Amino acid sequence: MLWHCKFKWHAHTTVEALRRRILEQDSAGTNQPNRIRGWYDLAGGGAGFMLIETDDPRELTDMLQPYMDLLSWDVHAVVEQPSYEAIVESFREKADS
Repeated sequence: MLWHCKFKWHAHTTVEALRRRILEQDSAGTNQPNRIRGWYDLAGGGAGFMLIETDDPRELTDMLQPYMDLLSWDVHAVVEQPSYEAIVESFREKADS
């Protein structure tokens, strides 16, 4: 399962603190980079989102919890859709029935 994990820095978060935490968690092996399908920062900094793949939501929680004092998380399950053409064709079939 794919998870959209939107993050926003808390007001007290500094870039130095976040960099340090990422390196600490990387050394501890808790970041699980093999599960991160994408990592996107918004222009200007202070926010962004990650796409994380795991079938176990507890594993996702374990990955995000070490950052909760620095970042707020808004997490949603993502359902991949087929191609645009397949979606439109499905809608046509449903409309015809």
